[in-house]
Formats: sequence, C-alpha cells, structure tokens
Amino acid sequence: MLKLITQHQSVTRSGFKQFSRLQSTFTIPSTQKGVIFYEHGGQLHYKDIPVPKPKPNEILINVKYSGVCHTDLHAWKGDWPLPVKLPLVGGHEGAGVVVAKGENVTNFKVGDLAGIKWLNGSCMSCELCESGHESNCEHADLSGYTHDGSFQQYATADAVQAAKIQPGTNLAEVAPVLCAGITVYKAIKEANLRPGQWICISGAAGGLGSLAVQYAKCMGLRVLGIDGGPGKKELFESLGGECFIDFTKHKDPKDMVRAIQDATKGGPHGVINVSVSEAAISLSTEYVRACGTVVLVGLPAHSIVKSDVFSHVVKSINIKGSYVGNRADTREALDFFSRGLIKSPIKIVGLSELPKVYELMEAGKILGRYVVDTAK
Repeated sequence: MLKLITQHQSVTRSGFKQFSRLQSTFTIPSTQKGVIFYEHGGQLHYKDIPVPKPKPNEILINVKYSGVCHTDLHAWKGDWPLPVKLPLVGGHEGAGVVVAKGENVTNFKVGDLAGIKWLNGSCMSCELCESGHESNCEHADLSGYTHDGSFQQYATADAVQAAKIQPGTNLAEVAPVLCAGITVYKAIKEANLRPGQWICISGAAGGLGSLAVQYAKCMGLRVLGIDGGPGKKELFESLGGECFIDFTKHKDPKDMVRAIQDATKGGPHGVINVSVSEAAISLSTEYVRACGTVVLVGLPAHSIVKSDVFSHVVKSINIKGSYVGNRADTREALDFFSRGLIKSPIKIVGLSELPKVYELMEAGKILGRYVVDTAK
C-alpha cells in the first residue's frame, strides 16, 4: 500500500525550505477492482488488477463513478476498424478525485475533482491540435480504447485533456456529461442553428439523446424527439422536449417523414443522429428541411448513410460528422451542468454488473444513462 501525502513547500526567513502537510492523505492500494477483457466479445472479468502509476504528464484518479457509453460496447465487441488495446479496461466517463500526479503536472493538485474523457491525450503540436481539433489528431490516445479507462477504481489520465470538475459536484450525475454531454453539445454547435429553429434528436431518450434534448432547450431551440418503446415519450417530455415521434407507430417510412415535417412545418432545421440505426440515419436526410444540416454522431457498426443525390442537391442539405468536443467544449458543457441547467437521468449499478448493462444496451432497453459505482 502506498500512502501519498501532498506537501506544500514554504521558505523561512533563513532561506531554508520547509514542508507542511496541508492537504489530504490518500492511501493508494497496489491492486484494485476492475472489469477487463482479453479478446473481443470474450468474457468480461470483474477481478483484482494492478493500480496504474501516473507518468510525468498524468494524474491518477480514484474513479468513483463511470458512465457506460455505447462506444464501450463497440470497443468490447471490436466493431470499429481501429486498433484496440488488448487486454483492455473500458470506460471513458469517469468522475473522481485526483490522488497522485506526475512531476510535470501543474494544472491539477491532489484532492481536486477530475474527469476522464474519451480523448485521453493528443500530440498538441500538429495542425489539427493547434486549431482546436485535438480529437482528430493522428496520435490521439483514447480512454477505454487505446488507454485503460474508467471501469476500474483507479485510472490515469493525461492532465492536459482531463476535465476539471467543480468542488461539490455530484460525481455520479456529472459522469455522463464527460462524454455524452460534451459530444451532443458539440454536435448541436456543429448544426449551426439559431434560437427558435427546430432541431430533431433521433434517439432522444437514450444516454446521449436525453442530454441533447436539454442542451438544445438551453440553447433556445425547439426540440422534436424520435424514439420508441415504453417510457421514452414520458422521459423526453420531462426533459423539456416539445414534440415526440414514436417510430414504432410509423411502419411506413414515408408516413414517418410526413409526420415529422408536419409537426415542424417543413422539417427540422437540424438533425442530431445519436441513434445506432442505419435506417434512421438515412431517413433523416429525407425529412430535414431544405438547407438544413444532418449531423452524424451515433456509430452503428459497418453502416452507410444514404442520401438521394437529386434531393440532396435540390434541397441543398448538409451532412456532416461530429466527433467529441475539445477542451473548450468540455469547459462549456460542464458549465451548463454546474449551473443546474442540465440533469443526467441516470441509474446507478455496481461495476460488477457491467455485463448486464451491455445486454440491456444491445436490446435497446435503456432509458437515459447507466452509471457504475466502482465500489460495488
């Protein structure tokens, strides 16, 4: 067991340096509980694993809670054409307390609250990083994908990209904002809409969608949501959504398009696709308003977005992808939460129950966001 004591340095009148124990004492174990897998689609092992040691540029976070994202499911199953670290501890929505830091870290101190994001680190010196597109860096390091993530009690994070969380914040509720919140906030910005215009959230009652509805409302937009299944409409309306379309009641896609365009008097000005349905994504190119923008966020495996070229040109629509936000987007998205404007509709379960959460996710039976408590 490693006992870490943060020391504050002071200088006496005689010039000699003294150290005083002014901050908290943390006991850091050598092993911890975590969920790890050794092959794609293989068993998810809840077991004792070593506690990592922070590199000079990293902080060590005692993760209290972690949101469970669809990306974590994709990483486990190996759905994407990107190399994954194996074995891997997944997770990239971790909220906790800084308990140690590397010698080069100056922006965090032990005892601070910090968050683990999807983007763990980037080179910070290429053209993309210099222009605020750190997530698109060719050398990006990704939490829960190329870097062991937050489905463990202690995890390391690059101090430059780690999120600063305000003291007193509810760590369980803020966890989903660290990926889902930042991602949808950035996507809404990418749609480039004006207050009073219509935005459609496809997949409005899921982990990303439930936050997208709230951010859109805060940004002055009228929100139409698409989803289906028990409790989805009620959740959407409780979050401030204006018009809900249940796709299970529209078997004919043309009928669905008419319903959406009638409700918005011509179609939404922007669409945020957070669903993982290829059909739903392609349908959004049909119901979006002329000169509107379709933003792709959800990443269904091996999917293609289809848009009729004639209609695409004549309607002058835009289709664009939106990845996770940068450091400024992170600060802004968390500020909405800190001011009480965004609430995370969450259900907390133990970290040991992660396999059950994945089963519910695959079955499309999740309302809001599941958050795992690393102590259970």
